[in-house]
Amino acid sequence: MSWLVVYPILIPLLTAVLSYLFRKSPAGRWISVAGTVALLLASVVLMAEVLEEGVVAAQMSNWQAPFGITLVADLLGAVMVVITAITGLATVIYTLSEIPERLERLGFHALLQTLLMGVCGAFVTGDLFNLYVWFEVMLISSFGLLVLGASREQLDGGIKYVLLNLVSTIMFLAGTGLLYGLTGTLNMADLHLAVREVENTGLLTTVAVMFMVAFGVKAALFPLFFWLPASYHTPPVAVSAIFAGLLTKVGVYALIRMFTLVFDQDVGFTHTILLWASVVTMVTGVLGAAAMNDFRRILSFHIISQIGYMVLGLALYTPLGLMGAVFYLVHHIIVKANLFFVAGVAKRIAGSTDLARIGGLYAHAPVLAFLFLIPAFSLAGFPPLSGFWAKYVVVKAALDLEMWFVAGVSLAVGLLTIFSMTKIWASAFWPAHPDGVKPRLSDLPMGDRMALMLPIVALAALTCIIGLFPESFVLFAERAATQLLDPTDYVTTVLGVQP
Repeated sequence: MSWLVVYPILIPLLTAVLSYLFRKSPAGRWISVAGTVALLLASVVLMAEVLEEGVVAAQMSNWQAPFGITLVADLLGAVMVVITAITGLATVIYTLSEIPERLERLGFHALLQTLLMGVCGAFVTGDLFNLYVWFEVMLISSFGLLVLGASREQLDGGIKYVLLNLVSTIMFLAGTGLLYGLTGTLNMADLHLAVREVENTGLLTTVAVMFMVAFGVKAALFPLFFWLPASYHTPPVAVSAIFAGLLTKVGVYALIRMFTLVFDQDVGFTHTILLWASVVTMVTGVLGAAAMNDFRRILSFHIISQIGYMVLGLALYTPLGLMGAVFYLVHHIIVKANLFFVAGVAKRIAGSTDLARIGGLYAHAPVLAFLFLIPAFSLAGFPPLSGFWAKYVVVKAALDLEMWFVAGVSLAVGLLTIFSMTKIWASAFWPAHPDGVKPRLSDLPMGDRMALMLPIVALAALTCIIGLFPESFVLFAERAATQLLDPTDYVTTVLGVQP
């Protein structure tokens, strides 16, 4: 039993409480920074434990599984906690310049830390009901961040966001009740064994589809993604960045977890639905991005498009496909958050995110232009950046199964992604500003410039490291995929019995 798995939940909880108590003084923001650093250190230690010992678990209050609350971390859960901490720290540092004191006094940092707690809780929970609880923690805190400031645009986006996500919540809770009625348990490891004893396989498959819809909304999978482009461009950029990096990935993680550990009895039906949903998600997302003329709206639609690649890896349900899904998750969180950070700096110095109203960034802020190209090329799949390897593995998995059409669509979507990134470059970076403004980073105060640029530089460097030295990351993704396809260690660690 390892209590290290508790710290990714406990640390942001304590940080949220302390930052709220000190929200009216500058100490609140620095408590948030310190807490997120502590979260990163704890997540790295947890990852080291998982790499050395294998799957680790802790039973709350000494109630043995499946009767109590279980926290468990395998390779996938551990790496998602690490990436959450990295993204959270980058976001908190970015907010030092972007978030005004007025929003800090309203409890911005407490909401942000609560969101991190919910995300980490979802990644390490070992039972289905508590996954629902952590989803609700994320929904409440993210809604608070979305409407904090109460502008008309924020409230409009927040209502759309919460309404569709409440539909997902109802579907999730209904599916959980039905699954408990069929199996008598909600512990995920126990469910892996219990579903094999269910005689009514038709009802079990129906329940699986209910979970597919519920998590599909959270992941912004076609046709359930309309809440995302309607809301992600409305809050402060730092909020958009952490939403873009983490929230939809929790939905993808839940799909991967449930459709490898629990719902693997009718793969021919459930994973075929996921396959075609992923293909259409890729296409509709990239076409939506091509039609937009706002920096953040383009990036919002690209979240949808890239979700398709991750779910495709799951739908293929091969070691290579799942390896690609894991690699893609890690790569995309870093890249997408960074692109939103760049968009925020562009808005700060050029005055807008509307591509028709900005320009001159290449001539007057060449460092920012270079730092935009790294995540933009990675998103499009240019070698040797991280996105190239992620796309390569997923496409290779499709080709190995002779799914020529699926592989072709994946490559075509990559080309259209290049078009969208080129569109941003051709409007925001290359031409002169339409109002004659010279957008310079040097015009920002030194403290603001450091807070805004440090996260961008760090995430860009991480993207390059993954791309230039992919061997370790690919091997890690391969090990994680093996654990997902053969959950024997997961079940044995949680239940203490051999499945």
